[in-house]
Amino acid sequence: MAAYSSMDKNTLNEEYNKLSQAYEAYKAQGLSLNMARGKPCSQQLDISNDILNALTPETDFKAPDCPDCRNYGNLDGIDAAKKLFGDIFGVDKKNVFVGGNSSLNMMFDTIACMMELGANGENPWNQQPDRKFLCPVPGYDRHFGVTEYFGFEMITVPMTPDGPDMDVVEKLVSEDASIKGIWCVPKYSNPTGITFSDETVRRFAALKPAAKDFRIMWDNAYIIHDINDTPDKLLNIFDEAAKYGNEDLIFEFCSTSKITFPGAGVAAMAASENNLKLVKRRYNFQTIGYDKTNMLRHVAYFKDLDGVLDHMQKQRAILEPRFKMVTDTLEKELSGLDVACWTNPNGGYFVSVDVLEGCAKRVVSLCKEAGVVLTGAGATYPYGKDPKDSNIRIAPTYPPVNELEKAMDIFCICVKLAAIEKICK
Repeated sequence: MAAYSSMDKNTLNEEYNKLSQAYEAYKAQGLSLNMARGKPCSQQLDISNDILNALTPETDFKAPDCPDCRNYGNLDGIDAAKKLFGDIFGVDKKNVFVGGNSSLNMMFDTIACMMELGANGENPWNQQPDRKFLCPVPGYDRHFGVTEYFGFEMITVPMTPDGPDMDVVEKLVSEDASIKGIWCVPKYSNPTGITFSDETVRRFAALKPAAKDFRIMWDNAYIIHDINDTPDKLLNIFDEAAKYGNEDLIFEFCSTSKITFPGAGVAAMAASENNLKLVKRRYNFQTIGYDKTNMLRHVAYFKDLDGVLDHMQKQRAILEPRFKMVTDTLEKELSGLDVACWTNPNGGYFVSVDVLEGCAKRVVSLCKEAGVVLTGAGATYPYGKDPKDSNIRIAPTYPPVNELEKAMDIFCICVKLAAIEKICK
């Protein structure tokens, strides 16, 4: 079919009427379909069920550095868990802090620590009233929520196919000491699915911030979440930062939340010796130690990095056809109409769709009326305000496949309806 913009109004009206009939037929089914958040589906959770048997009542619950993992102690986690996460991060275990089940929790606590304690001899962030944070867009709504909660002014940085626009980042960071950090999802970014190029990682590692207490929040949530035979490769930012003496710039995070169980996984942080010393000042008062039995359970189940990667192949077998179905449907239904463009990621949890400017809210609203729940339009921008009202995040992981197919059909119909309405205004 030709691009909608090249059609006359009569042809567009005919198309609109045909689409409306299909839309009303779906509405009449009283559907309840959800593509709103990147939650694992039941199949993904089921493949981790055996982890619950990794420890038994006969287990001695000992680790070389912990006489009884059921008891207090080991503030930064047991060595075996630090080694496992160190291998995932590509850093030495001495640079790893293993915490509770949530990496988002660790990110929140890291910002809170900087707010209360400061770093590099600078005043705590809560004593710096005009503080700012850089937010690559489209990006992760919960990142933006954390910095909004702590009262930062959020400055958007456009994403490119190689990552954040580093010309913008370098200029802002080098000139403005009130800019205290930047959020990054460097591999399979949320929501675009792009991976930062080697040049982008090197430029991050070489940053020369005006603020001595500037920090890169490197949320590597999808570090091993590949879904096909051509996975993206991400340069190790700590290796690059070491070349410039910039290790203190970085806090890196990941978890097993989308590897085993989101509510009962293990989260970890990689950081320099100075940064770990800083955050431990807060953690020493916050907890006597996290769930070491869960750390021990994960180590007993996976054993090593190869065990984790083997497990991720099981995840891939579930996710790859879902992502393919989403992108194939977008290609089949929307290609050539000039009403949308989308990403085709090699991993992660999302597909990002840009519809015609001014149409995202309308698409989300139409989908909701037909029983399909999406992440709110604007959520991928700070303060929930997408200036172009165009970006929509699709999460293919949670719905059963038959529901996902139906949801994608409805989504494409809604994109077309909203586009015709916009063109015919």
